[in-house]
Amino acid sequence: MQCFIMRNKNSTFYLYLGFTSSPVYKGKFLMAARRLRRGPHTEYIISLDAEDLSQGSNSYMGKLRSDFWGTNFKIYDSKPPYDGAKASSSRSSRRFGSRRISPQVSSAQETWENSLKTKFRRPLGPTTLRNKAPRWHEQLQCWCLNFHGRVTVASVKNFQLVTAAGPSDPTSNVDEETVLLQFGKVDDDIFTMDYRQPLSAFQAFAISLSSFGNKLACE
Repeated sequence: MQCFIMRNKNSTFYLYLGFTSSPVYKGKFLMAARRLRRGPHTEYIISLDAEDLSQGSNSYMGKLRSDFWGTNFKIYDSKPPYDGAKASSSRSSRRFGSRRISPQVSSAQETWENSLKTKFRRPLGPTTLRNKAPRWHEQLQCWCLNFHGRVTVASVKNFQLVTAAGPSDPTSNVDEETVLLQFGKVDDDIFTMDYRQPLSAFQAFAISLSSFGNKLACE
């Protein structure tokens, strides 16, 4: 699924489904997020409504919350705890691999996502992702990641995530070179975000938003 994120200067972010990052063609709107500072934490309120970005809205999807240092993030959805959920320090938290965290998006979006399930079907359960390691480019004399033309501006925000399944993991048959989520800069305030199963649009958007957070330097 090829998407892009447009960032506004007023700390709002808009996710669109589309195959181009052109500002002229905005693609299909999926969801939006607003960044708030609450005490020592930064939160991103995620909504299906581009105008109403409040937690009290019927379009409220969930939120992303950082720790004080801006280096650890938790994703919360808008649903109450479900039967069989494991105890957590926060009653709204979810296991990353749980399908209960998937958003209720448009039927068209669900159709596109369902079309990928056959090809990328995998057992349900927690999924661990890691940053894909860059490779040395002899010509450029630097470490590079191949975004296949989807990222055009060098930035510390750019990343690719692949599965980190181990030999004892039941999902270890998944190709560890297959990128499940990639995010990167194409203009001052435009970023591409491409994802595939088992990630949902909500999960991919929340993970990508963590790149916009301010990180405090620490030793």
